[in-house]
Amino acid sequence: MKPNSLKGWLPVGTRMRRRGLLCAAALLLAGLGATAQETFPVNGVADPSTACYAFTHATIVKDAQTTLSNATLVIRQGKIVAAGANAAIPKDAVVIDCQGKYIYPSFVDIYSDYGMPAAQRRVFGGFGSGTGPQFLSNTKGAYGWNQAIKSEINAVQLYNADESKAKTLREQGFGTVLVHQADGIARGTGALVTLAAERENKTVLTQRASAHYSFEKGSSTQDYPSSLMGVIALLRQQYLDGQWYKSNPPQEGVNLSLQAWNDNQSLLQVFEANDKWNALRADKIGDEFGVQYVIKAGGNEYQRIGEMVATKATFILPLNFPQAMDVEDPNDARFVALADMKHWEMAPGEAAAFEKAGIPFCLTAADLKDTKAFLASVRKAIEYGLSEQKALESLTKTPATLLKAYDRIGSIDAGKLANFVIASGPIFDEKTVLYQNWVQGNPYVIRAEGWKDARGSYTITFGGATYPVDIKGTPASLSLVNKDTIAGKIDVDGQLIKLIVNNSKSGDKQLRLSGVIGNDGVWRGTGIREDGLYGAWTAQRTKLFEQKADSVKKKTTPDIGKIYFPFSGYGFEELPKQGDILIRNATVWTNEAAGKLEGTDVLVRNGKIAQVGKGLAAGNARVIDGTGKHLTPGILDEHSHIAISRGVNEGTQSVTSEVRIADVVNPDDVNIYRQLSGGVTASHLLHGSANTIGGQSQLIKLRWGANAEDLKFKNWDGFIKFALGENVKQSNWGERQRVRFPQTRMGVEQVLADAFTRARDYEKAGPGKRRDLELDALVEILHKQRFITCHSYVQSEINMLMKTADRFGFRVNTFTHILEGYKVADKMKQHGAGASTFADWWAYKMEVIDAIPQNASIMQRVGLTVAINSDDAEMARRLNQEAAKSVKYAGMAEEEALKMVTLHPAELLHVSDRIGSIKAGKDADLVLWSDHPLSIYAKAEKTMVDGIVYFDIDKDVELRKRMAQERTRLIGKMTGDKKKGLPTQKAVPSMEEIYHCEDLQAGHKSHILRDVNQENVNR
Repeated sequence: MKPNSLKGWLPVGTRMRRRGLLCAAALLLAGLGATAQETFPVNGVADPSTACYAFTHATIVKDAQTTLSNATLVIRQGKIVAAGANAAIPKDAVVIDCQGKYIYPSFVDIYSDYGMPAAQRRVFGGFGSGTGPQFLSNTKGAYGWNQAIKSEINAVQLYNADESKAKTLREQGFGTVLVHQADGIARGTGALVTLAAERENKTVLTQRASAHYSFEKGSSTQDYPSSLMGVIALLRQQYLDGQWYKSNPPQEGVNLSLQAWNDNQSLLQVFEANDKWNALRADKIGDEFGVQYVIKAGGNEYQRIGEMVATKATFILPLNFPQAMDVEDPNDARFVALADMKHWEMAPGEAAAFEKAGIPFCLTAADLKDTKAFLASVRKAIEYGLSEQKALESLTKTPATLLKAYDRIGSIDAGKLANFVIASGPIFDEKTVLYQNWVQGNPYVIRAEGWKDARGSYTITFGGATYPVDIKGTPASLSLVNKDTIAGKIDVDGQLIKLIVNNSKSGDKQLRLSGVIGNDGVWRGTGIREDGLYGAWTAQRTKLFEQKADSVKKKTTPDIGKIYFPFSGYGFEELPKQGDILIRNATVWTNEAAGKLEGTDVLVRNGKIAQVGKGLAAGNARVIDGTGKHLTPGILDEHSHIAISRGVNEGTQSVTSEVRIADVVNPDDVNIYRQLSGGVTASHLLHGSANTIGGQSQLIKLRWGANAEDLKFKNWDGFIKFALGENVKQSNWGERQRVRFPQTRMGVEQVLADAFTRARDYEKAGPGKRRDLELDALVEILHKQRFITCHSYVQSEINMLMKTADRFGFRVNTFTHILEGYKVADKMKQHGAGASTFADWWAYKMEVIDAIPQNASIMQRVGLTVAINSDDAEMARRLNQEAAKSVKYAGMAEEEALKMVTLHPAELLHVSDRIGSIKAGKDADLVLWSDHPLSIYAKAEKTMVDGIVYFDIDKDVELRKRMAQERTRLIGKMTGDKKKGLPTQKAVPSMEEIYHCEDLQAGHKSHILRDVNQENVNR
């Protein structure tokens, strides 16, 4: 503690006389931090005196459950000796009268960068830096191969106390923080430190208190990983490598990163997720490897509170609530999504939602633009339903317990560090003033003014006359009014006081007084009157200040809108439920031997097709009139990139079979709803085409409103994306991207041969081998447990891949795009491959110059299973029309054309036993069309998945009305905030991620401004 921090530390009302202040200050200086024998040399003489203080007549809030009235707190040598109503006061104690004051345990922030050097941040992803690719870590030393894995970093070695930041944190009530360097995927360890203005070695409580992780690469300049799915794959591989390294000590060499990784596993595991879906992704990694993370939230987790409960995690909740946007201009408001407006309204209720759900949590000042706004943000959370008791617990006992430090911090109990805050009232009250924050027994003044409550009625005596005045306001912000309600002025600085008493409204008659506040409660000093009379004055309080009961307005929790599932304008207030349905008298396109049936009924029970026939009994089923309408199986998009988070390509290496689309499914993508409106009920989500061997794909059903796990198609054969051609050899990536192998089509073949040779060798390796996620997937291909869909265009490469597959004994399941398939259809049939192609895309790059619109029909006539896919979020909404093009261009039969977007993709994906046709026993994935399903006039009126209506054209009209009403309400509410003078931000357009096969990274995705007045369904 610096000597100048003592200035003003002793408040008015202590039992020491003014002449004793210097002695007390010397006593304090000698005792500060004297909790252990001194190891540093002293420039002077030794002083064995110790600091002992007794804080009397206080309201002591020992913890969130225990409050003591008129109690005494005794501390010595930086620790609490006693706290209670009858606590004995030592003879050598400095006694501080805390009449009317509240004493709370200082707060603990479990997620802080205090004292940490800033890491240079960079855009997520490895491309586009202008320096060319970097394949291995630039970190010098015996560390791991990936620069974003920094397990060896220890915060305690980086920690450098920063008094300026410490002061700001102390002013918000904090006394202890858990610090770590927020840089990288594995960030090393955190250190628990106090905010005392002492040398670093005296403020560190726990050197290695926690291990930290995130989904961000941070300052790493290495290319891999460039996508979220790559980050997850790297983390999973790191856990496996750690286990292998532990059980197989290296005979030669060392990996300090893996060694540190293993050493850190016994610590508190903290994962920065910063988003509701990332929280679930992190928890899933933890479940796989037996780790229970403490999850750092992002503020939107309230939108999926049920899933948060299921994680069984403790959360760290930030309080960086979004500001209202300036949406007065309708052109600005137009591009702000309803979801963003609703989040602004509902975000302050996150902590209350966690408390209601029984999820343990801590609060943090992290993510706030200004730490000084922390207490105000806590008060806002309380306004939105968080209890004060839970707020205090989340800032004291909960973080201290997690850090195994509750024996030292987190409450006011004997034996613990003397970390406490002295306040004018309940700590979360808006009018409460924080006077002092004591850390390790060291006092730090936050605000000296108002320590002694000067409010009340007084009689001033001066020059033989008396002047009655009232002192009002708050203890720290006083105002003076005389008996005629004429305002005066008062200024209190410790024991010094200045007064101006106006005796006329014009201000020409006034007393100007200055003096001191005596320990006996009498004010004394000298002053001057308007007539020039100079002399002594006194002021005696005649009445204490009384808080009027009706002046305290009880705040009510604000009314906020409802949560939608998903959190989108088209979300459900309650998820739709499965029920029995009878569709009566429709034209039914069965895709079975029965063909197209006129005037036919379809009965759905328990999510399955129960019967197909005429005159079926409805029973208790809901009846939908299909007269004049057409019923088809739901459309299956064999090649889609919707509903994927942060990157569709892990394009940093030529073989990335370890990454999984399953890890990054995004249930909030509005394209799920849009495609339901076009009759799509299932989508095959593929990795992009940047790699020879890309990532594992994921088949989903479009269960709008479900979470990621519930979107996934259960019990299906796993698939993986391969690619050939220009993308793989980086033809159009720029001159700086001419390093990654392969750079030629010949090299692509060698990558494939090398990969499967390595996979064979890996499979033959004996027990104790290092498990490799990349090779695991390739071994699955060799054993026909995982199947290939391959991006392809040119016939020579298509032939090459089939020959390579034959050489290694596997089969290419599906050639996708395959725009030269008509040239090699006979060879594809012989190999056993199917085709998923575009209807008429042509000439968008050189390798598709030979595409023809008859391609699909020719391949089908040869005997291939042929599907039409989208590879595009917009095209997927009209795949029925894309299928119809083969009727126009090649005279294909209508029923066969429809099968190319229903039954055939189901066959290619090995799920035709469950979807793709209308047959008793199959899943009730159905579309009721207003017209002939291949017509450009056909609209999907109802789209069902598992017998649940997820899109209804009439309900859609209602949703649009609801959306308009909700937007109007929220715009009015935001505009109201602006009129009240509350802070607002410029309207920020809501952006949408639209990925295609060739998008190389998260930073190169397409962005689309949403016309959020309609959310742009565009059927």
